[in-house]
Amino acid sequence: MANIVVDEYEPLEKAIKRFKRMVEKEGIIREFKRREYYEKPSTVLNRKNKALRRKLVKRTRGGRNGRSES
Repeated sequence: MANIVVDEYEPLEKAIKRFKRMVEKEGIIREFKRREYYEKPSTVLNRKNKALRRKLVKRTRGGRNGRSES
C-alpha cells in the first residue's frame, strides 16, 4: 500500500508528486485496471500464450546478429 509522510513545511504539490511516483512504481493503477472487469480463465490463458509466443518470436528474430550459421 502506498503511503507517504508529509513534512510540516513541504509543499503539497511536491508531496502529491511523490505519492504519484510511488503509486506508479508499485503498479497499483495497472493492477486496478486489470481487475476492473472479470476476465474468463480461458481468456487469461489465451492472452498469456500469445504473449509467450510473441516473446519467443522476438527472441529468435533478435538472435541473428550477423553471425553465419553453417
